[in-house]
Amino acid sequence: MLTFASQNNEQLKTSSMKQTSNTTNAVSVIGLGDMGIRLAEILLSKGFQVTVWNRSAGKADALAAQGALVADSAAAAISASPVIITCVVDYNATRNILDTPEARAALKSRTQIELSTGTPQDARNAAAWAHSIGAKYLDGAILATPRQVGHEFTPIFVSGSREVYEATEPIMKALAGGLQYMGEAVGAASTWDIGFLNTVFGAITGFFQGARLFEAEGIPVNQLGDMIGKLGSVIGEMIRFEGDVIHHKKYDEVESSVKTCYTGIGLFSRSAREAGISSEIPDFMYNIYQRAMDAGYGPKQLGAVIEVLR
Repeated sequence: MLTFASQNNEQLKTSSMKQTSNTTNAVSVIGLGDMGIRLAEILLSKGFQVTVWNRSAGKADALAAQGALVADSAAAAISASPVIITCVVDYNATRNILDTPEARAALKSRTQIELSTGTPQDARNAAAWAHSIGAKYLDGAILATPRQVGHEFTPIFVSGSREVYEATEPIMKALAGGLQYMGEAVGAASTWDIGFLNTVFGAITGFFQGARLFEAEGIPVNQLGDMIGKLGSVIGEMIRFEGDVIHHKKYDEVESSVKTCYTGIGLFSRSAREAGISSEIPDFMYNIYQRAMDAGYGPKQLGAVIEVLR
């Protein structure tokens, strides 16, 4: 059952439900955390007929005031639209919501777009389950915070059936001007997402170490952040270069050797100890580079370090 946002008469609610279930611009959003709310808001603002559902019904109140239909069950939300976006804490939470007799029956022949965070195997498992009940499936990864969704630059990676992607592209483009289709392999979007996040959090964790050194030396930490922001393109180019080195195994074309970088990381650890701060982050990196040195990669290009992680 759906509740029309204006809370007008029963005839209006019934008419709206029929229209929503048949229109091509109808979409349901299941999960109203910060991201789910933002997704629904963007879709509403761009003219989509949006139905929402959340275990805690109160989270839908603000969306109802903006024109959303509020379902009283997940199955009702699924029945209201040909496309259902799920955005909850993880894939297991999605399965717990959808794996009921009513929801399974409603989902048959409809399209589920999973925007929860998970692994490539999560995506493959979810796709297999959706297909087993006769549903279409597309997997997605949002590389943005809620407030960044809906802009021309917003990146969302999606993967799965190209036919399903093309059919749902107008919805996804409304959410992310930076939408990118990553291919038929359904686990690809999650792979790109986790690869990106590994890079980002590795950099941020290193920044924390640098911030502690700045604190120890009496230099404002925000100045380090400002400098890193200005050098973002330089850092990106360094990573792009090492990606090419690894892909083509061009370890003998040396610009920055493993040995040189190993020596530098040793300085990171020593500077931490001399400053009286934790050295656990540079020590962790140093251990990996030590293994690369022990394996004989010292004279090779930096990207050769990946060989000790294989």
